[in-house]
Amino acid sequence: MASTRELHELSAEEEEQFTKLFKRLDASGDGRIDFEELREGLKKLGVHSDQAEKHAQEILKKSDKDDDEEIEFAEFVKYMSEHQRKLKLTFDKLDKNKDGRIDTEEIIEALRGLGVHIDKSEANKIMKSMDKDGTLTVDWDEWREYLLLHPSADLKDIVRYWRHTVSIDIGENLCVPDEFTEEEKVTGMWWRQLVAGGTAGAVSRTCTAPLDRLKVLLQVHGANQARGGIMGSFQQMLKEGGVKGLWRGNGMNVLKIAPESAIKFMAYERLKKLFTREGQSLGVVERFCSGSLAGMISQTSIYPMEVLKTRLAIRKTGQYSGMWDCAVKIYQREGLRAFYKGYIPNILGVLPYAGIDLCIYETLKNMYLAKNKNQPNPGVMVLLACGTISSTCGQLASYPLALIRTRLQAQTTPIPGRDTMVGLFQGILKDEGLRGLYRGIAPNFMKVAPAVSISYVVYEKTRSALGVNSK
Repeated sequence: MASTRELHELSAEEEEQFTKLFKRLDASGDGRIDFEELREGLKKLGVHSDQAEKHAQEILKKSDKDDDEEIEFAEFVKYMSEHQRKLKLTFDKLDKNKDGRIDTEEIIEALRGLGVHIDKSEANKIMKSMDKDGTLTVDWDEWREYLLLHPSADLKDIVRYWRHTVSIDIGENLCVPDEFTEEEKVTGMWWRQLVAGGTAGAVSRTCTAPLDRLKVLLQVHGANQARGGIMGSFQQMLKEGGVKGLWRGNGMNVLKIAPESAIKFMAYERLKKLFTREGQSLGVVERFCSGSLAGMISQTSIYPMEVLKTRLAIRKTGQYSGMWDCAVKIYQREGLRAFYKGYIPNILGVLPYAGIDLCIYETLKNMYLAKNKNQPNPGVMVLLACGTISSTCGQLASYPLALIRTRLQAQTTPIPGRDTMVGLFQGILKDEGLRGLYRGIAPNFMKVAPAVSISYVVYEKTRSALGVNSK
């Protein structure tokens, strides 16, 4: 139990609240809270599922003083008391006019001091997430209740929490993943997360490789390959190369993950500095431009590997002995330029996909918020639905460019009138119609659900194995 001194310093109301909270988190009723109980308890108490694990990790780290990976009641009371004290200091700092309440203007001013610029409507969203009495102001009790289970009282961390739980624009968007914090860079967590992401990508690509190869064959051979439909094409793949042949080109597809991720990360970090002045936060436009340019730089750097992947995927049995043999033969027969066939449609495809994806995502999210004004937080499932629809629209818009890129990559000898992006585009429309520009899109969509699911599971397991989620 908590020491007499610690309990004596608490009011009767605080003691009762901490006791009730501890019992709710202590699912086993053994007087101790372990990591699993804490994480699941936080979810039940309203902490977002995508934040619960991180919160549990931080709370356990700060409160478990005897390093037994469990929180006893005394440790819980001590942590909560100290955390509550820090929250009160932050509250008092935000309450500029000292009227005991925080209003929208004070929130806007406080965030401006951190280099984060939001408008009044976004400040109102923050208020609504904490305000219980409908006054659009927040008193100490409302502030305390909202953030008591958040592991940090630092305003910068609270702003990051608002970004995840309240749909405010503080210069973040879904085109580029969250950057790594200074703590993650110092502790080495950044490279572990990159490794986890690379591992997840490798496993998901390998599991869905047959569908990816089927998509490439349909893109390259067009109507000839499509006559038998998806099943007919799949049977042709098995007949020509056996089960092993279903994974042709996957080795190169996996191999390019590491350099592509590393180059994009380094380019993005450099470009962010170019687009912002010292002390200012990165806005939506600057972040979009930084992410798009970083993607273009990484794609340019590893593009020869994209060409090799396509050639290896469409090869006949015995045509190449391996990746190196394929690269040598392409160079000997077609020269260095062959490694950049289809480069222009590949780069052009980045902008419509990213732009449409972002635009539709924001539109759908804002439509939901407009119809559900009492729910300032859309929730994970709503955001996932918005992301799926926007990504699908982005793919539909950019797919013809991806198809043209793949066909140009596959050309071993120039086809008169069809060895350029425009010429090939006109030729496909003439021979196959508009439908021809979407050959292979069915297996492309078929692989999305399993790829995302596999990637998510492997990413979480790898992060845990590397110690990213451990105490």
